[in-house]
Amino acid sequence: MLKITRLCKNFGALQALNKVDVEVKEGTIHGIIGPNGSGKTTLFNCITGILKPDGGTIIFKGEDITGLRADLIANKGIHRTFQAGKLVPSLTVLENVMSGIQDPIGEAVRETMFRLPFIKSKREREIEEKARHIIEITGLSDSIDRWSGDLVWTERQLVQIARAIISEPKLLLLDEPASGMGAREIDKVDAIIRQVRDMGTTIIVVSHDVKMLMNMSDMVTVLNFGQKIAEGVPTEIQNNPKVLEAYLGTE
Repeated sequence: MLKITRLCKNFGALQALNKVDVEVKEGTIHGIIGPNGSGKTTLFNCITGILKPDGGTIIFKGEDITGLRADLIANKGIHRTFQAGKLVPSLTVLENVMSGIQDPIGEAVRETMFRLPFIKSKREREIEEKARHIIEITGLSDSIDRWSGDLVWTERQLVQIARAIISEPKLLLLDEPASGMGAREIDKVDAIIRQVRDMGTTIIVVSHDVKMLMNMSDMVTVLNFGQKIAEGVPTEIQNNPKVLEAYLGTE
């Protein structure tokens, strides 16, 4: 589904990504791990068009999307969450999730022009119904009418996931979805991610929680100082000397 070849990104003298290769198979959960500053979020930003790579290619379902604008990439079916838990605080949980829908411009314009004031269009009602279903999946039904600005960190992360999957993306990128969570909350996020995968979405997960990532991933890529140092199934990664050195250091 996704093939990244020799991807490079520099910030002045800092080489954040140095000829990184990653291949993600359709229908899988692909984990990406690495110490702080290893290039994980930069990789996500290049894939989703927030940053333009300085070299290399990104091929999505056979199409070169390298350097495309973020909105064009999103329209092709690549959605993401952010480590910072970005939501619109002045919108409710329901409204934030509904805002994630990807709609053809023509249909949205027509329904806006011809509907009566204060009357929801058929499309709006469909989106709301879908959003309520997604919110139920993430376990936030009791918070559906709360302002997003009033949510705690864990709830914000779950709303992000719900907003990212409402349009049924082909590829979902999750940036630290379990950050700052306890064991029970991590198990909940793990179950949600697996359920989204079972719904037909391919997923790439960046996480510092190595245990969670190893349990859920079909394949794991390890970055360190902008370079790929290992890739394989979880059991291979857990016993890889380069990975152990990157996380634990040398004596």
